[in-house]
Amino acid sequence: MNEVYEFLKKCGTYYLATVDGDQPRVRPFGTIDLFDGKLYIQTGKVKDVSKQLHANPKAEISAFNGTEWIRVAGKLISDDRKEAKEHMLEQYPHLKAMYSADDDNTEVLYFEDAVATISSFAAAPRTIKL
Repeated sequence: MNEVYEFLKKCGTYYLATVDGDQPRVRPFGTIDLFDGKLYIQTGKVKDVSKQLHANPKAEISAFNGTEWIRVAGKLISDDRKEAKEHMLEQYPHLKAMYSADDDNTEVLYFEDAVATISSFAAAPRTIKL
């Protein structure tokens, strides 16, 4: 799990894919955190991405570091614990201007039943179960 976290953290930006009915939706994200032994992302509950994940928690993220790319596929599960939100916001203090662990908007979600695949053109893919 640490390898997946470090890969995504170093990339800075990754792309999150969800579904909206029968339409795929992809957007850039930048928040990634390890908390309580799980890989987390953060968003706002008022955003379409949150609504899409609540309707269908299956999601995939992808990032590229210049030589390798990663895909993480699984379910994103909402965690309403204040401690999880605080931990995320401590990792990204600039978000505190928009989000608070106590507001009704901040949402953190963790991957469940996830598999990461790290690939390149030079080597066979590596698979990591989260």
